[in-house]
Amino acid sequence: MAMVHVPSPLFASLKGKVDIRVSCFSTSTSEPIEARKNKSPVAYKPGVFDNLFLSLFRNKMVQETRWDSDKPGYEGLIEVAHRLTVGQNNSETRDAAVRILRSLFPPLLLELYRMLVAPIDSGKFAALMVARVTALSCQWLMGPCAINSVDLPNGSSLMSGVFVEKCKYLEESKCVGVCINTCKLPTQTFFKDYMGVPLVMEPNFTDYSCQFKFGILPPQPEDDNTLKEPCLEICPNAVRRKEMNHNMDAHKCPKA
Repeated sequence: MAMVHVPSPLFASLKGKVDIRVSCFSTSTSEPIEARKNKSPVAYKPGVFDNLFLSLFRNKMVQETRWDSDKPGYEGLIEVAHRLTVGQNNSETRDAAVRILRSLFPPLLLELYRMLVAPIDSGKFAALMVARVTALSCQWLMGPCAINSVDLPNGSSLMSGVFVEKCKYLEESKCVGVCINTCKLPTQTFFKDYMGVPLVMEPNFTDYSCQFKFGILPPQPEDDNTLKEPCLEICPNAVRRKEMNHNMDAHKCPKA
């Protein structure tokens, strides 16, 4: 299939516009991302479509798990996410999470994006686009986030990053394994395999922030330090496991 190219004047105009702050249903600001990292996270004010997005995502998870929580809203969604890890190994959990992500999009749309948009300008245009869509549409799930610059392997930089100040999904799930197997690894797989956009996600299990880097391939599992993280201190079962088992692996998340 022939490669599709964006005329250089058009791409140049896009480059001139991609350094703006993106915020879901809120007024943008020009505060640098580096400055925001040193501040307490700003409380996210739900937008008009947030309940719709949450309901859609939860319904897809329920269809996959064939189980639903009695709890409403976000709290119930987190319980369904935990349920996704029950009764199957990590690989099966990740495969289920990928199926959920795929079910949120029309199959033809994913295929067209991968074939027609992903090749433009060596993938940079697609990376820019998905970063902005992620920042605009996913704050209901993750909390406040902002577009930032990431360093590419060739030494250049691109405004294709999304910095999540304090991931609500990680904080509410209280689980490294839920983060890794229902979010980080499946999301990386989904964007690369079904949208043609490489992605590496770097959750910080100390302050619960997360850095998305679209356009960059993730490291091999053996080189990914996030896969070696111990249980979160906020995990309700972590202290009990440590007290009951003093061996070297007692601190490891059983779901990771």
